[in-house]
Parts: sequence; C-alpha cells; structure tokens
Amino acid sequence: MAQIPATAQTAAPYDDKLGRLAEVLGSIHYLRNLCAEPSNRWRDEMERLLSAEKPEPVRRARLIAAFNKGYRSFDSVYARCTEQARTAADRYVTEGRTLALDLANTYGPQ
Repeated sequence: MAQIPATAQTAAPYDDKLGRLAEVLGSIHYLRNLCAEPSNRWRDEMERLLSAEKPEPVRRARLIAAFNKGYRSFDSVYARCTEQARTAADRYVTEGRTLALDLANTYGPQ
C-alpha cells in the first residue's frame, strides 16, 4: 500500500467546517436543480471553493466526496420537488451561508 506524504495528511484547523460546507453545497445543488431552474450555480460555488483553497490532492478528494455525499443524500430521497424538498433547500442555504461567513470571519484574511 502506498504511503501518503505527511503534508497531504495534515488537516487545516477548519477542515471539518469546510467539509460540511462542501456537503451542503452538494445538497443545495441537487435540491435547487430539482425544485428551481436547472443550473450549475452550486457546483460552480464548489469549484470556486476548491480554487480558493487549492487543497492538496487528498484534501481535494475529501471535499469532492463531501459534495457528492450531499448530492446523493437527497438524490436517494427526492425524485420530484415537494414542499419538504423546498424547505430542506432553504435550510441548507441558510446553513451554508452561516458556515461560509464563519469560515471567512475566523480564518479569512484579516
């Protein structure tokens, strides 16, 4: 089994929140496309997050896996738009906004 370089194993202090944000973006991507106009807005937001973070390959793979987990968690529940799906999307948007602001305020440039 190949060894992962030590630098790739080092997690940033905000990785848990960043991973949750990626998962939230995946959830919103699925739900908004199901219930609103089809677009890549939330996937594009994930791409911007990855571009800004410039994670090492292992961290990048974890963030992408979190996005996909969020997407798949709703793909398996909702085949059509319902009031519950719209409510879930709104809640995830609120959570995502809170996470993004917290990350920016705590770890962003001062």
